[in-house]
Amino acid sequence: MRFWGIHNDTLTTELVDEGFVSIGWDELGDLNQIAGGREGLKSALDREQPGRKPGAIAGWAGVLIRFRDEIEVGDVVVAPYKPDSTINIGVVTGDYYYAADAPEHRHRRRVEWKKIGLSRTVFSQSALYEVGAFLTVFRIRKHVTEFLAAMEATDDAVGTGLRQTEPEAQAVETVIESEVSDDSPDEPRASRIDRHTRDFVLNALHRQISHADFEQFTAVLLRALGYQARVTAYSQDGGIDVIAHRDPLGVEPPQIKVQCKHLTGSVGAPDVQQLAGTLGQNDLGLFVTLGTYTRDAQNIERQRSGLRLLNGEDVVSMVLANYDKLPQEWRSIIPLTNVLVVADTAE
Repeated sequence: MRFWGIHNDTLTTELVDEGFVSIGWDELGDLNQIAGGREGLKSALDREQPGRKPGAIAGWAGVLIRFRDEIEVGDVVVAPYKPDSTINIGVVTGDYYYAADAPEHRHRRRVEWKKIGLSRTVFSQSALYEVGAFLTVFRIRKHVTEFLAAMEATDDAVGTGLRQTEPEAQAVETVIESEVSDDSPDEPRASRIDRHTRDFVLNALHRQISHADFEQFTAVLLRALGYQARVTAYSQDGGIDVIAHRDPLGVEPPQIKVQCKHLTGSVGAPDVQQLAGTLGQNDLGLFVTLGTYTRDAQNIERQRSGLRLLNGEDVVSMVLANYDKLPQEWRSIIPLTNVLVVADTAE
């Protein structure tokens, strides 16, 4: 059983709903019809992409040969999910096939998903860096035990509408503590450094502050965005953690009622519905978490005007966009600096 990382920046929910992984290069047609192994694929790519550098053609052929020939039934795929920056892990259940009727990404493999929506905070920074490789399809070699532990962890989450990731996190933590880490970097291109930075911010907000601190931080972030914001009494807030408004006194509508969940799991519909139920005629609602939201929770947002759900990736984006406006006490918890890096397009 081998572990593979697969990146997909094109398809989203259909990957999980229909149980597959996929890659591009649709213009090549069915890869099963291209003979000659790697050299045959290179020739096909060269015909479809005239003028491309030989190194680029060779790299793409390597991706295609891995996806078509080298991945085997029973292998494990680790697939970063771009829409909410979580991690999905599944087992390959079928050979390569060409989905001719699909509108895009027709090169596919069937997968049985074992874990979906895992927070990136479950894994070590070096493991996340490995699955952030610049390639579309690549072998995972250094951190197999972490991803295996997360895949095999028993999910005992119950009730409350929150899908906890603690079983996976505990299983991975045990593996990390028992192994000597190899954190040597490779190919530090712009996108990988950006992802590394975003993971660092998310992990700092998750591990270095308390639940009460997260409410304070949410108010601070809203102030950085230009709002007046104050935190309600902790544990006696009736589900409302922060009140925000534009006018200095907070007497002019609308008021924004904010609920905070200092968690990296998935927030469910009951919690979102609780916030929606507190909103008056002139109120707006904002739910803030470091995790994600279930589909039912997202449906409430779509159906309810004046309600916005911020996930962990949204929070990180706001931190990075407004970092210089944060007070020093918070910047010391999330120490960052500006730097120029090699672009992804560099060859």
